[in-house]
Amino acid sequence: MHEYICRRPDVEKMVGLSRSTIYAMIAEGSFPKPVKLGKRAVGWREADLRAWLNSRQVEG
Repeated sequence: MHEYICRRPDVEKMVGLSRSTIYAMIAEGSFPKPVKLGKRAVGWREADLRAWLNSRQVEG
């Protein structure tokens, strides 16, 4: 099974948050951390994002 990595523009669309909000939430530990793809590139595991979205639906 292949793990899909989402880049930031896709993450913003998927979760409905801006770049600055995503990074602020990462800093406070309430959003999944990205994985390094290269020196200046990061991405998020789709499974981590879906789990985060599901946990928000349960809470909210």
